[in-house]
Amino acid sequence: MQLKNINMEERMKHYNVPGLSIVLIGNGQIIGTENYGLLEVECDKKVNDNSTFSACSISKFLTGMLAMKVIKEGLLDLDDDVNERLVSWKVPENDYTKNKKVTLRNLLSHQSGIKDPEGSFSELNSKKRIPSMVDLLEGETSYCKVPIEVECEPDSEFHYSDAGFCIIQQLIEDVTEKPFHLVMNEQIFESLEIENSQLNTRLLKMDRENFSCGHNKNGELVDGKYPIYPYPAASGLWTTSLDLAELVLELINALKGESKVGISESLAKEMITSQSGKSWTGLGVFLEGSEKELEITSLGWGVGFQCMMVVFPYLEKGAIIMANAELGVHQMKGIIGEIYKFLMS
Repeated sequence: MQLKNINMEERMKHYNVPGLSIVLIGNGQIIGTENYGLLEVECDKKVNDNSTFSACSISKFLTGMLAMKVIKEGLLDLDDDVNERLVSWKVPENDYTKNKKVTLRNLLSHQSGIKDPEGSFSELNSKKRIPSMVDLLEGETSYCKVPIEVECEPDSEFHYSDAGFCIIQQLIEDVTEKPFHLVMNEQIFESLEIENSQLNTRLLKMDRENFSCGHNKNGELVDGKYPIYPYPAASGLWTTSLDLAELVLELINALKGESKVGISESLAKEMITSQSGKSWTGLGVFLEGSEKELEITSLGWGVGFQCMMVVFPYLEKGAIIMANAELGVHQMKGIIGEIYKFLMS
């Protein structure tokens, strides 16, 4: 994988993307970084290796990694009823949970029977307090106005769900008795020496030198410049392309039994195995292809930002692509898709 014979500045101008950060992975290591443009339109702050972007839903990949670590420590099990370990809040029992209970496996693979309410899980309103997960799950906030409940039998249907990852966050906080961001720092970031990633939405420090602003499809600054999602496990990660690459390498290494974090080879393989007959979904990631050609992806798309993580774990290659503009179209129909197709050609 390499970038050549592509006029990145021209393509960025075409798509109104002010800044772009790319990391290439090959032979199980980082083989190149490419940074283009600006952190903020009409300013002189250039994107560099330490530039921090909103990763949006790529947070779910990171949450999947943490879940595997917590399982390895014996605090959770993939197939237990999550209500056995939840303390602060419980999944409401109803007709759909009579025969099958919601498990961590269900939540990580978006097959818990939980559907996100329409219009829910928006970016933080700076005029309102950051919601607790319990208030959010009980439908007592503007971010989710109805209580979260199971709406079809677990394992029966796929429904992409931020609410499901909010439950995972509460579950991890309940079994560790610590805030989610601290558990992530201790169990993942410190082991991998990741220093430019943040999940603490309550105290998110916006380093104006390294944090990218968000931009809309016209390349204009979005309101507030730095949209925050107050759901760390689902979409709250701010990170660099290099930090994300380190997480990808950790997955590759864990599959070889060489995890720095302490994730077992078997759990790493479980993470990238199709779940409940749905070929496209693993645990916190999405899948395509099989065996040596297996491709793992995670996409982030929120106010002001779009990004993509792609890895072929058994070929030990991949890429991280982060853009500080939200184009209004799926990543594969914009500049990220162009770069992906170029790298795959």
